[in-house]
Amino acid sequence: MERVAFLVDETGVRVDCLLNPETVQVTRLAGVRPRGLADGQLTGAGLADDPLAFTGGGRTELVLDLLFDTDLVEAQTRPGDVRTLTRPLWMLAENSAVEHGWLRPPLVRLVWGKTWNVPGVVVAIAERFDAFTGTGSPRRSWLRLKLVRMAESADQAQEGFADELAAATTPSAAPGTAVVAAGDGSAVPGYSGVRFDLLAHDALGSPLRWRLLAEHNRITDPLTVPAGTALAVPPVTAATTPMGGGTP
Repeated sequence: MERVAFLVDETGVRVDCLLNPETVQVTRLAGVRPRGLADGQLTGAGLADDPLAFTGGGRTELVLDLLFDTDLVEAQTRPGDVRTLTRPLWMLAENSAVEHGWLRPPLVRLVWGKTWNVPGVVVAIAERFDAFTGTGSPRRSWLRLKLVRMAESADQAQEGFADELAAATTPSAAPGTAVVAAGDGSAVPGYSGVRFDLLAHDALGSPLRWRLLAEHNRITDPLTVPAGTALAVPPVTAATTPMGGGTP
């Protein structure tokens, strides 16, 4: 398992995120638009709704909410400004690639463990800063990034989704057993260093099921679970309920 990252297809450059997303929102817009004429939109007189034209295709968008904090970086490499960490993500929205003579953002792949591998382009990014130093340098960033999936066939999309589900149903720990929380060596105030998403992957087969693991063990704040804590693996009936939320 690994933290979420963006791989630039053309160069192979890997842009890692400091932590896994707090939330991931996936939106699918079908290829549907109001039917129109050359001189304007066709009205639906006598109809309850306007006439529609079905154009095929569509648009799949992923919105990720990411947290960056210089205090979560190892002391030896800790930057003084959080923008040092987030600048590579901003560059993914710049027109740094060329296609048919036109500039465009680079094609990237959102990669997250075994269950996410989405090709697309970053079309929007926004960042809110806080925890400023006396010289005005921000130490914390709340970053929202929108990725639009690049065109692929419907069969490829279905196969990819089936692969994600298959990868998310093979936990390494049996129900009724326990997984032990291990720290990653980056414990700081307010964060124990325990990767709860990795625990959910081992216990329930997917990092997206971290909330199920937390609720089963009556944990309200996964970021403060001490290293060495034994967590009970939920029964199969609980593990197969719908997944929700992002990883901490």
